[in-house]
Amino acid sequence: MTTLMDTVARPPVYAGVNARSVVPGRQRWEAGLVLRRPRLARILESALIRSEGISRAQVNPVTGGVLVFHDATVNSTEVAHLVRSTVALIAENVAKLLAGTDPVTDGSACPSSAGAPAVSRSTLSGIAVAGGTAAVLAVGARNLLNKSMLAFGGVVTATALIIRRAWRRAGEHVDDGAHQRASHPLLRIVGRHRGRLALASVLSAVCQISEMALSLFIGWIAVVLIKGESAMLTGMGLVGAANQLWFLAGVTALVCLAVACLSYASGIEWRTLGQAIQHDWRNETYAHVQHLELGHLEGERTTRIAGALTDDVNQLGTFFAVSANEVVQVVTSFLVLVPVFLTLAPQIAWIAFLPVPIVAWLSFHYHDRVAADYSVSNEDRTKLHSRLVNSLEASATVKSFCAEDYEAERIRDLSETYRRSNHRTDQSAVQHTETVRVCTTASMAGMMLLGGRAVLNGTLRFEVFSPLIGLPQQVLWRLTRLGSTVDQYQRTLAAFDRVERLRGLPLEPDGNGKRLDPREVSGDIVLDQVTFAYPGRPPALENLSLRIAPGRVTGIVGATGSGKTTVAKLIMRFQDAGSGRVLIDGQDIRHLPRKDVRRAVGFVAQDPFLFDGTIEENICYGTFEASHDRAVEAARMAEAHGFIEAMPMRYDTLIGERGAALSGGQRQRIALARAILKNSPVVILDEATSAVDNETEAAIQRTLKVFAADRTLVVIAHRLSTIRQADWIYVLDKGGVVAEEGTHAELLGHDGLYASLWRLQAGEKVA
Repeated sequence: MTTLMDTVARPPVYAGVNARSVVPGRQRWEAGLVLRRPRLARILESALIRSEGISRAQVNPVTGGVLVFHDATVNSTEVAHLVRSTVALIAENVAKLLAGTDPVTDGSACPSSAGAPAVSRSTLSGIAVAGGTAAVLAVGARNLLNKSMLAFGGVVTATALIIRRAWRRAGEHVDDGAHQRASHPLLRIVGRHRGRLALASVLSAVCQISEMALSLFIGWIAVVLIKGESAMLTGMGLVGAANQLWFLAGVTALVCLAVACLSYASGIEWRTLGQAIQHDWRNETYAHVQHLELGHLEGERTTRIAGALTDDVNQLGTFFAVSANEVVQVVTSFLVLVPVFLTLAPQIAWIAFLPVPIVAWLSFHYHDRVAADYSVSNEDRTKLHSRLVNSLEASATVKSFCAEDYEAERIRDLSETYRRSNHRTDQSAVQHTETVRVCTTASMAGMMLLGGRAVLNGTLRFEVFSPLIGLPQQVLWRLTRLGSTVDQYQRTLAAFDRVERLRGLPLEPDGNGKRLDPREVSGDIVLDQVTFAYPGRPPALENLSLRIAPGRVTGIVGATGSGKTTVAKLIMRFQDAGSGRVLIDGQDIRHLPRKDVRRAVGFVAQDPFLFDGTIEENICYGTFEASHDRAVEAARMAEAHGFIEAMPMRYDTLIGERGAALSGGQRQRIALARAILKNSPVVILDEATSAVDNETEAAIQRTLKVFAADRTLVVIAHRLSTIRQADWIYVLDKGGVVAEEGTHAELLGHDGLYASLWRLQAGEKVA
């Protein structure tokens, strides 16, 4: 038999052919000519298979690899010359065809028998004709790809415009303060947790890539089952369908395990990040709020502050725990899929991603449309819940008026209204889901049609096309949440702005003078020409001057609105005087640290606040190191020990929010015990016994005589019997001026405002 070496005297040389591995019976080459040129790869593969001594050949246009299996009768050198000569011949014919020369009629295209490889003339003619056909198809394919790229560009542009428009519309409803305050609000929200954000993002990205890789491996399994063997895996040295299936199954199992682990790890990281953000912002903001001026914590502002500390802070963390993860996964999917399709299957890239702008628009449109429906549905649910709770709480009233059927009918009507509004939202949700399903199904059908035609005409390998079929659908389903993600982002910016505004409120100014040691305070308090007005109101105090003597009991009485409680707030530095001075032991309290002033002054309000906890915890609040015995002693002095001992758990009894389990008088006595336990040199009682009966008040007054020894006690009262034993009494008139002052007997003798109030409360006839 004539060998290949005998027939190839001077083989042509093509520089782009390099040997990768040469073993008996098999050689692996790298041919740059066929790289990303499927038609030339098929021509080379056909030419090699038809050569004598070659049992099988595979050419991969993706990697440029050439795998040749040959008989034992052909040595490796002959096969090497055959590969080089065939590649050079194809390259020469394609070049001449592109230059306008017909390789069939041009004799130069057909080498002499001395220079041709061991293939027949008909085979060489077939190669030349096939090469010419490949060139023609290449020109047409170039035009086709240009159209495909143009269509793909249109898809990308449409998607960008839709997202940009929706983003702007969503931003119209958000205060621009968040953007003005920080160029990167999300990074400011993350704060010191940027490392955890990066780790969570990387885990999500790797997890998403692993999910797409899992789909690819499953697609390759289908290729092996359909074709019997994957040329790509064979090119990698894995021969045989059974071996390839075992390999793919093992890799798929490992990737599936990796996806599960990565999904778990990324989910934990995102949720941990969200919780950490909430924890930091809530603690830092609450610490700031605790030092705000009292005016910012009173009235309706309390609700807004609580909303910022709960709902707004939760929004900051929830965005990173949920929405940010989805954004990273969607972005990763596009960053991977777009290059993959443009590289491996550019002719079907546009149809694969055509539903993207459609689904994006549907997502935004659906979110805008159902927002009002959800608002109505939530309002109907709130009304139904409110009516249910009210009717159950008023069960005695309902039964007493025999209105059971009436209430049942009202609940039935509200429930029907709620059912109808829920039906509208459910119908919109189903319509949206099914519309997206139609879009994704149509996209898959289009990919099957165009991709199938590309496979049939040889411009796309089946091994490449099959695994790519289901990948775009994974991204499309994630896009259904695009509208809600953008909405959550805008809500997060708005929440961030509200929290930042709260943190921008002014703190209580502190003194810059010397410290005040409560143990050295005598309790000499002076208000010197003090004027104070609440915002938007006339002055509560105007040029008020009075002195509270140390170590004595001073009473302050007056009509409602005369400024009695304002005096207490000024002494406690809850407010600072607009003009004039408030002195304690001769020092202006504005020059003293607020904490030192408040440690030196105990305060019991008319409506004292009790925390949700035990009785003992409330008595010891502020004096947290106090022992149980000291708490009991303070309760005895406040006449609270008796009713506490009657409680089921005594001092360990839970009293509920704001002391809901106690009466008003009981709450006042516990608050009084708390002030007694604090043991401050100055104590202010603002209507502290207004809710107790006369007998209990008399007992408390007897106790306070002992407690008031060697300390300054200020008693503010409407009930004059509370302060009749005071060492000195100030009577304030409207406008915060001192109308009268003196002892109880002296004021009665003046027969002025105090005397008229006394006669009125005593039931005597007023002239």
